[in-house]
Amino acid sequence: MRASHSQFVVLLVLAACGLWFSSAASAAMQPLDESWQYRWGDSPVLADGTPAWLFEDAPDQWHDIGFPSNPPGRDGRDYAWFRVTLPEGNWFHPVLYVYSVDIIVQVWFRGERLYQYGTFEGEGRGAFEGWPWHEIQLPDDYEGETLYFRVFSDYTDIGLWGEVAITEPPDLTLYILSQSAEDLIVSALSALIAGLALVFACIQRGQKSLATVALFSSLVAVMLLAESQASLLLLYRPLFWDYLAAASYYLIPVALTLLLAQWLGKQRSGLIRGLMWFHLAYAVGAVVGALGGLVALSSTFPVFDAVLVVSLLLIAMVAVRQFSGLYREQQILLLACGGFVALLILDMAVAHGFLPWGRVPVSWGALGFSLAVIGISVWHFGRTQRALHQLTARLEQKVRERTARAEALAAREVARGRLLALESKKSQKFADVIAALQDCAGIEEAFEGLLRAMPELYLPIAGGFYRRGQNGRYECQTQWGEARAGAFPLALGQGLSGITETVLPVRSDELPLQLYFFLRVESGHSGPEPEGVLALERPELPDELKDYGSLRVIGWVHQSVEKIGITLSGLALRAELQKFSYEDSLTGLKNRRHFDELFRHEREVSVRSERSLSLLIFDIDHFKRFNDCHGHEAGDQALRRVGKLLGACFRGSDTVCRYGGEEFAVLMPGASLEEARYRAEQLRGAIAAERIEHRGEHLGYLTISAGIACWPENCPAFEGLFRAADMALYEAKEAGRNRVVAATP
Repeated sequence: MRASHSQFVVLLVLAACGLWFSSAASAAMQPLDESWQYRWGDSPVLADGTPAWLFEDAPDQWHDIGFPSNPPGRDGRDYAWFRVTLPEGNWFHPVLYVYSVDIIVQVWFRGERLYQYGTFEGEGRGAFEGWPWHEIQLPDDYEGETLYFRVFSDYTDIGLWGEVAITEPPDLTLYILSQSAEDLIVSALSALIAGLALVFACIQRGQKSLATVALFSSLVAVMLLAESQASLLLLYRPLFWDYLAAASYYLIPVALTLLLAQWLGKQRSGLIRGLMWFHLAYAVGAVVGALGGLVALSSTFPVFDAVLVVSLLLIAMVAVRQFSGLYREQQILLLACGGFVALLILDMAVAHGFLPWGRVPVSWGALGFSLAVIGISVWHFGRTQRALHQLTARLEQKVRERTARAEALAAREVARGRLLALESKKSQKFADVIAALQDCAGIEEAFEGLLRAMPELYLPIAGGFYRRGQNGRYECQTQWGEARAGAFPLALGQGLSGITETVLPVRSDELPLQLYFFLRVESGHSGPEPEGVLALERPELPDELKDYGSLRVIGWVHQSVEKIGITLSGLALRAELQKFSYEDSLTGLKNRRHFDELFRHEREVSVRSERSLSLLIFDIDHFKRFNDCHGHEAGDQALRRVGKLLGACFRGSDTVCRYGGEEFAVLMPGASLEEARYRAEQLRGAIAAERIEHRGEHLGYLTISAGIACWPENCPAFEGLFRAADMALYEAKEAGRNRVVAATP
């Protein structure tokens, strides 16, 4: 690394100053997280070298994607195009900020190449040239135009990565410094720890652990500096910093295993030392091979991460087995190591797309591990305790001074950080609520769970929820928080008179004391009125967050109510579709489709539990003659009367279906043949005694012929149960009708 000491000091000062304005930097970034589309493959080239896809009108070839990274269906392809429609913005010198790209990219705007990183060879391929962040100058009149990204990657990932936003150069520099401040400060502290450990290693000759601590801390310091975005402000050599980061990253397991081998002694040290030599060989081979052109540096990272996870698991197995037999200070060391390893694994999971993108504070885990090792070493070496105490006291004094300055500068961030933490917590709770609603069997069950969850979902804002009743009035179902007197009455005005729905966008200086969000549930029977109303008091936020925070809170509430409405609408529509699919519209009984599915289900249950299953099939006698004589409308009335009588003659566990026309079927799980015969006779008598009337005219009486069969009592083969009952029905008709006949074995 060729950066001078003065340059590094200046960078640290700028990074500390970046903490002053981190809130402003975040506010001055316009994220591009909408309207992205992707297309696999590479564009053919026109005669002048311009890609043809820039002028093609092929909307069916472009697909929507939430973020331009790793589209579905890669199947080994190395080329992908992304495009986005640039939003409106008020920028003086607009630039596009991209956190990283895998691995080389061209940016096209209005048919001209606006930016390129990496070298595209004749076939469109290119070599890995590092993972820098990108600052792409945009024209002043970019609004509404389409920006194209041509990406080549033979790496495991393809596309843009991390963050994409529009900003201005000063704000971008400030943002980079604020995001890198933590890594730079921890890097400086780790370098200081490495220097102190090296000094005491020279004083205490023969104490190899201090020298190993110096090695570990120096590797951490170099890795954090090389991986920080601010390193490119020192020296814009992306590939140089990536090589430096890879070398230090690959050597960290070497220092870690060497240190653990020294602390754990001879027990299991053979395995740990073997891992140390393996990682040392890998680090040398990967870096030398990449420098020699044998492999791409980018391809060495996934292999190393997989090997590192296995190595960490082996180390953990050794450490856990010996944990109880170690000294207290050694246990503390292993716990600190565990914290660092956990953060390292989280960082790897984010890097490989197993977890959503975010900044994992690996630096603090490394710093905590280094401080733990230093503390234990100082405790062991009593002759240097006083000197180390003095150095630590001076270091703590500097940390306190810096902390005091940072707290004074970052006071504005405290309230914002609390708001974001609360928002994150509420978002997680809301995700759980939506998942629970989607698992509900019906909309009423969903409302019960929703009412229980609402207080936890919207506190600390006081509020209440109103639901529309049968009379059209909206009555309060639940309340929470400390509200003003009379803020939430027992019912809202008829037709929601005097209530204004809160819609987006809103202005923080025009917010009323009471906010109302309408919950709309769309279904086949829904009208224009909302199903419910969420009433909230105006959120009270600190002055420094009143404008920004109020808009975020109200936007989140509005989005949550809309998503709840969509989820409940899905439940309502699902219930209606299921009802239409399995119900006979004339009699209200289950239809033949439901019977066939239930028959298969009950067959499996009966065979598995060895429980009997009886089946009744019956026809209305001479029903065609009845229809011909009295008309189909009277016939429908007769069928409805039979359907009502069926419900009174059978158990709740029995299933009654209209099998087709005037034919009905009843499944009786657990019923014996005798019980089935009794219920069939009871039904036959009830129907024979039922007087059929239509439009005030007496049409006479109906009779039925029924066949019953029971598995396994008189039908040993389950496959023949339906046929046996049907044959018994045929025998009842042949024997003169108006009777019940049981199947014969």
